[in-house]
Amino acid sequence: MTRIQPLPCQLASQMPIGRYKPFVPQKLPDRTWPDKTLDHAPRWLSTDLRDGNQALIDPMTPARKMRMFELLIEMGYKEIEIGFPSASQTDFDFVRQVVGSGIVPDDVTISVLTQAREDLIERTAQSLVGAHRATIHMYNAVAELFRRVVFKMDEQQCIDLAHQGTEWVVKYAEKYLDDVEFGYEYSPEIFSQTSTDFAIEVCHSVMDVWQPGPDREIILNLPATVEMSTPNTYADHIEYFCRTIRDRENVCVSLHPHNDRGTAVAAAEFAQMAGADRVEGCLFGHGERTGNVDLVTLGMNLVSQGVDAGIDFSDMPKIRRTVEYCTCLPVPARQPYSGDLVFTAFSGSHQDAIKKGLEDLARRAEDQGIDINEIGWEAPYLPVDPHDLGRTYEAVIRVNSQSGKGGMAYLMKTEHQVDLPRRLQIEFSRAVQNYTDDQAREVSHDEIWDLFNREYLQVPGIELVSRTTSTESGSYQLTANLRNNDEDAQIHGEGNGAVSAFIDALASLDVAVQVLDYSEHAMTSGGTAKAAAYVECEIGDGETSQILWGVGIDPDITQASLKAVVSAVNRSRR
Repeated sequence: MTRIQPLPCQLASQMPIGRYKPFVPQKLPDRTWPDKTLDHAPRWLSTDLRDGNQALIDPMTPARKMRMFELLIEMGYKEIEIGFPSASQTDFDFVRQVVGSGIVPDDVTISVLTQAREDLIERTAQSLVGAHRATIHMYNAVAELFRRVVFKMDEQQCIDLAHQGTEWVVKYAEKYLDDVEFGYEYSPEIFSQTSTDFAIEVCHSVMDVWQPGPDREIILNLPATVEMSTPNTYADHIEYFCRTIRDRENVCVSLHPHNDRGTAVAAAEFAQMAGADRVEGCLFGHGERTGNVDLVTLGMNLVSQGVDAGIDFSDMPKIRRTVEYCTCLPVPARQPYSGDLVFTAFSGSHQDAIKKGLEDLARRAEDQGIDINEIGWEAPYLPVDPHDLGRTYEAVIRVNSQSGKGGMAYLMKTEHQVDLPRRLQIEFSRAVQNYTDDQAREVSHDEIWDLFNREYLQVPGIELVSRTTSTESGSYQLTANLRNNDEDAQIHGEGNGAVSAFIDALASLDVAVQVLDYSEHAMTSGGTAKAAAYVECEIGDGETSQILWGVGIDPDITQASLKAVVSAVNRSRR
């Protein structure tokens, strides 16, 4: 037998490697952070409504922004950057809406961003009039590349601008914000491309104006706006900064990592070990280019180590649905802790190990006579208990039930123009699996379509015969004529759209429906075009409620949506 010899590594000669220069790290031979552990949560700031929003394909509407703000409050975030009010009238109006909404808890600080220009700073201060707790976050470019190429500014001019900008912040805060618990944040932009000593010099000039003290904190935010190096070098810069900045006890050192190299989470964790106090980021890592650091992953990483993150992740499906609604962007299927597939094992050996691990937990709880939630979590392939995040075990303990899901979905889309949402694919795959088990043979796409019709489109029960709609005083009014077991009924409802008005009308029949997810698409084009609508609904109240999908197909997309709701209701009754 001849042993295989390793081949020498060869560079991809087509790549212009010589164009790129290695990052020059901070020299810190006596670094201490590698021996530290994360044993407490940092201060969190969500910038979903500012940095996250400005990076969306379609920026959030005011209604979606407000829903995102409400979600962040519900989750427990105490510092929320809500906009760039001097950048546009839309942002200014939203800040005013939040300030006047009455929904901001007394312990929540809202933050707004501004450049170091006097007119913009005054406009920013005006936007916060009437707030309870607020921070103005000012930045200017200190990185050599930006000073030289973008702003044609030398180091002294850069220092003077930061100094003068801070004076303007103080001036207009005193003019407009006397009744506000007011704070100041400064960012030397871009910290990750700046000499740390020069960044400290600029920050000291800013502090000369602000005069931080025991009751007058300054937040110095150190943005890795472009991630330039491995996470350990960022941590070295942060440790050096924390050692060198004066009045450290009155300075909150804040992080703002981006994910250009795919290591923002590691950089944020290392930098906290290096002494940072605060982290800015977005839920699921939204933000410019590759995004900001993912606050969900950072928080859940703490939870997985038994550290209270101070944030409520107990209903991860709701968090994900809300963020997807607000941003109009999907959360990837393999996003840590939240993606559709993160608790799913397709390998038979993985499924078997997980199944045995869950059974072992149940046995241990039974043997000790305690609730399973009191047992220390330990299960193969699962770093956290899906139940703690509002997820279920269905995807992980279902042995071989995923067989054919991908092929089934492909046939439904290519042969019948039905593009099923992923969770509907999972639900329908159970019916397909049962059918194929019964038939003990391969089934055709026509058989699958017939099964889909019986399962979703031709379910006996309520039939939507017709509807009429009107809009009065901004409210959507709907009257629907139904037939149920040869008996006709007319119901009335109102809401902010056809679906919500129809659900309101169904309540008169003692039918409780809550829509959890919705999608739609055209099946064909032209004069005979049809549309398909899919709704994931919670039917009923309390412990007897069911979560089921409904499907509707009709030339009228509104009618298709209402048929989808009826489909889900009829399936629950069946």
